[in-house]
Amino acid sequence: MADGVVTLFVCGDVMLGRGVDQILARPGDPALREGYVQDARSYVDMAESVNGPIPVPVDPSWPWGDALRLLEEAAPDVRIVNLETAVTRGDAFAPDKAVHYRMHPANLPALAVARPDVCVLANNHVLDFGRAGLEETLDSLARAGLRAAGAGRNAEEAWQPVAVRAPAGGRVLVLALGTPSSGIPPGWAASAGLPGVAYAPDLSARAAAAVVRRVRQVKRADDIAVVSVHWGSNWGYRVPREQIRFAHALVDGGVDVVHGHSSHHPRPIEVYRDRLILHGCGDFIDDYEGIPGYEEYRDDLRIAYLVTVAAGTGRLTGLRMVPLLARRMRLEPAPDEDRAWLRATLDRVSDGVHITLEPDGTLSAAPAATAPATGTGP
Repeated sequence: MADGVVTLFVCGDVMLGRGVDQILARPGDPALREGYVQDARSYVDMAESVNGPIPVPVDPSWPWGDALRLLEEAAPDVRIVNLETAVTRGDAFAPDKAVHYRMHPANLPALAVARPDVCVLANNHVLDFGRAGLEETLDSLARAGLRAAGAGRNAEEAWQPVAVRAPAGGRVLVLALGTPSSGIPPGWAASAGLPGVAYAPDLSARAAAAVVRRVRQVKRADDIAVVSVHWGSNWGYRVPREQIRFAHALVDGGVDVVHGHSSHHPRPIEVYRDRLILHGCGDFIDDYEGIPGYEEYRDDLRIAYLVTVAAGTGRLTGLRMVPLLARRMRLEPAPDEDRAWLRATLDRVSDGVHITLEPDGTLSAAPAATAPATGTGP
């Protein structure tokens, strides 16, 4: 922690299941129930067909690749990831779902190697293998010393924020929730007697007020509050008006960072009342190489977000974004032309925020001098 600031690492979806699970040391059952793919190893074949062979089995650090080096160099105070897979040996495929993600619990070192402080589970894949699969996920993470937010054995546990101590005092509170717009079935909501996710049925003012109440119940004067939200569709840059209103209501109520995810590519960045709103962080780790469609969004490009906020106030003091490229199911530095493409794209879609390509190849963001911070995108 630098003097007077707290640095957070956040990213989009970390999916270590399916094809990624198959290249690790302890792959689970590769059986799938997808329309065109029945074996998870097919995703390994597709990745190799476009980018070359993967040295199976890989070390646990392989999927993170260059991201581990940048994390060591940046030394963030708190690391937050959205873990978008069940960690289970179960085979009870959730009905009425086209895609199911699972990783074998023995492969959890591939998550632990990044040393996440909070694993967000409020997403549309954590119950892909039912409530039993979720409970095994929670147990597996706990045994590995990893803390989860956004899902639990009951509603109270699912909605409970995770508190991480900041080095110079105060805490970073992480509360996570998911919405139907991201594909979470309503039946996955945690209740008083059933495991599930922290589920907001809509993005209404009432739903935002309920989240704010939960934050205020635990937030102290010197705490930083992060709300991690799984929301929105997979593709496109347009941010729905109700999503903007919801995020603003959270900030108005005392939330310092809104960490949005679900989209397969980065979405607009917004700064509202000196607080950061990430409307969509994009994918970070997955097995999507070689899958055709939506090439214009460049979902092979990934971003590691390094957010600095003022200790005690939560005011945004800086945002560095490190562009990475997914290749052979591993993250490597993005080429110069891809960094320039990301800069131009994010600058175009992020109303009121100016994106700069720095000499070291990272991207930085700052409020534009004259434009209003709406974050709506085109």
